[in-house]
Amino acid sequence: MAIRNIVCVWYDKDALEAATFYANTFPDSAVTAVHHAPGDYPAGQEGAVLTVEFTVCGVACVGLNGGPAFKHNEAFSFQIQTTDQAETDRLWNDIVGNGGQESDCGWCKDRWGVSWQISPRVLIEAVTSTDKALAKRAFNAMMPMKKIDIATIEAAIAQA
Repeated sequence: MAIRNIVCVWYDKDALEAATFYANTFPDSAVTAVHHAPGDYPAGQEGAVLTVEFTVCGVACVGLNGGPAFKHNEAFSFQIQTTDQAETDRLWNDIVGNGGQESDCGWCKDRWGVSWQISPRVLIEAVTSTDKALAKRAFNAMMPMKKIDIATIEAAIAQA
């Protein structure tokens, strides 16, 4: 078997709940396996859910119920590139509306503290454009936003 990279996301005790939420929220996502602890460990007892294998938009992940020792922060996030405003709104609202919180520039956190960038492709393409003036206009339009408004980004792109 070839070497694989799997993202490990640490949870206090809710890895299965989080993975199930992601599977129900994001396309090409699923819970693929649930593993129970074969013995007692510092954050739980034998038989408790220890790890959960899941995918988020096709990316392989494992959720570890490792206890409260480590907390999530913005240094790690999932960037979800959306195609339109309806998809952007749905994903943002699902995360924020289910115990999450808004942040700036398309970032939000889910109820477990995992950070998500809900980033429309038009925004990513604009701010990485070789046309520096276009990139700056799109970037400046994005800066005051929480959830990204595609119409505002497109209007900034269209300015000459």
